[in-house]
Amino acid sequence: MKIYVTRRIPAQGITPLAEHEVEIHAEDTPVSHNELVEKIRTADALISLLTDEIDADILGYGKNLKVIANYAVGYDNIDIEEATERGIVVTNTPDVLTDATAEFAWTLLFAATRRLGEGERIARAGKFKGWAPTFLLGQGVRGKTLGVIGAGRIGTRFALMSKGFEMKVFYYDEERNDTLEQELDAKRVDISYLLHASDFVSIHLPLTRYTHHLIDAHQIFRMKSTAVLVNTSRGALVDEKALAAALKAGKIAAAGLDVFENEPQITPELLDTENVVLAPHIGSATHEARSAMAALCSKAVLSVFGGQMPSNIVNKEVWPKRRE
Repeated sequence: MKIYVTRRIPAQGITPLAEHEVEIHAEDTPVSHNELVEKIRTADALISLLTDEIDADILGYGKNLKVIANYAVGYDNIDIEEATERGIVVTNTPDVLTDATAEFAWTLLFAATRRLGEGERIARAGKFKGWAPTFLLGQGVRGKTLGVIGAGRIGTRFALMSKGFEMKVFYYDEERNDTLEQELDAKRVDISYLLHASDFVSIHLPLTRYTHHLIDAHQIFRMKSTAVLVNTSRGALVDEKALAAALKAGKIAAAGLDVFENEPQITPELLDTENVVLAPHIGSATHEARSAMAALCSKAVLSVFGGQMPSNIVNKEVWPKRRE
């Protein structure tokens, strides 16, 4: 079988495939559209990244393609409906990056709340003049109200990590989360109330046509002037221009972002905004998480080749009519 990998990934995703013909995109940059078209023509399997747009046009060239193993928990970069129609199995990498991403959301929350980005820039520029009573005052976390938008695996883990800070927790999700309600006495509320009542808001939703710009100027206006917004899910859930304007005007206190709408480009208005912490999409960037993600991809490919449905299949309805 021929397997094309769109970027070099940890060995755990390549070594198990040794019995097959594996080709890896040589550059540490996203594969071009033309190269992807060329390679997918003869590929039986594709291991893709979230930076690869695999739309109906691309899928049309994959006449032999049986499985796409997406090296990410999200899969908004793939036309799932088209893949299913063509009998192509799609998988993702759930669970294994849950802790890493939840931990990093807290990293951003603390960095933004305690104005770490501003402080580091001052220190590196040689502008630190010494300790002062009112210098770079931030906010405390203990006893405050935490709002969690999206109570899936990562959102749930993130919220549970608040336990030691004795926080009041609100969450917004389509379904009730028994774990959060039992463990934290969390309350399920609508998004408007959550934004209005929370001191800290963290986003953990997938990107769909319904969640695009879910946090826009209107929603940001509902937030407290002392509030902090964190996003480690997908950049396009937040209207970046509206967020930058709100930060500069003091409508909210700070933000921490790990994802951006047009990665790797970042909205220019955010780049010259002091009270936002900007990270280059490293929420799952631990040795443990990235290695486990790679292993899940290779396992999924081998499962499909062996006629077994992967546990991490995204489009289960494709299985009876899958390509063999």
